[in-house]
Amino acid sequence: MPRSHYLDHLILLIGVFVIVGPVLVIAFSSTHSGATLGKDGLQFLPGPYGLEVYSKALLEGRGFSGGVTGLTMALNSLYLAAGFVLAKVGISLLAAYALVFFRVRFGTFFFWVILCSLLLPLESRFLPTYAVTSQLGLVNTYPGLMLPLLASAVGTFFFRQFFLGVPTELSEAARIDGAGPIKFLRDILVPASAPMIAALGLLMFVQGWNQYLWPVMVSSEETRMTLVQGLSLVGRTSPQGLALAVLAMLPPILLVIFCQRAFVKGLTDGRQ
Repeated sequence: MPRSHYLDHLILLIGVFVIVGPVLVIAFSSTHSGATLGKDGLQFLPGPYGLEVYSKALLEGRGFSGGVTGLTMALNSLYLAAGFVLAKVGISLLAAYALVFFRVRFGTFFFWVILCSLLLPLESRFLPTYAVTSQLGLVNTYPGLMLPLLASAVGTFFFRQFFLGVPTELSEAARIDGAGPIKFLRDILVPASAPMIAALGLLMFVQGWNQYLWPVMVSSEETRMTLVQGLSLVGRTSPQGLALAVLAMLPPILLVIFCQRAFVKGLTDGRQ
């Protein structure tokens, strides 16, 4: 193997260590006692209390009512992330399909309006969004957590770019064969855009899993807390708090590991 390859691998290994190192330190530290962490700080080797700490982090009741557990918060985060994946990908797919394959009047103008919505993040419209959510009676509900965040300009952009690369002859042949718009979308476009769906699904899952500000505003019930919110109930420097932090990082990391090929292929297909 040429020396340049050794240098490339060394650079990659350094990058992996820089990224994974802090996660391993937090995971190792979570298996020690609170006294050890208070005295010696973060630990670089695993301790003897891993099973005890993680069982308490998942199953011990917390909060004013004592009815919220780490497992409950993890399920709430999973509901929010799954809702983001299904709704955001579906809405983006349909919006891009309409803009590309239908003769929508002022379609290009509407597309640029959708892109301009990226200039108005949720944080800049908290008060009016919360007012509408409250008037609809969606405060402290799962729909209230999801509905104001379901539109995705980024998803619409990527699907549109992918659909623009689909040959027009394909849609014309499908129309000649008697395939309607729904059949053409279901049987041809959706299977062809599977890598794009996987890539955007991964991005939306991470975005939904890591939501913090909007759930804090729209939900005051402890039983609807997400895992990221729940870190404040446990204490971020306690062993159980570190354990919850590790659990909060695991699902996105595992998804990236197992879906990285589809993720890369989906992004590169969308740029063609």
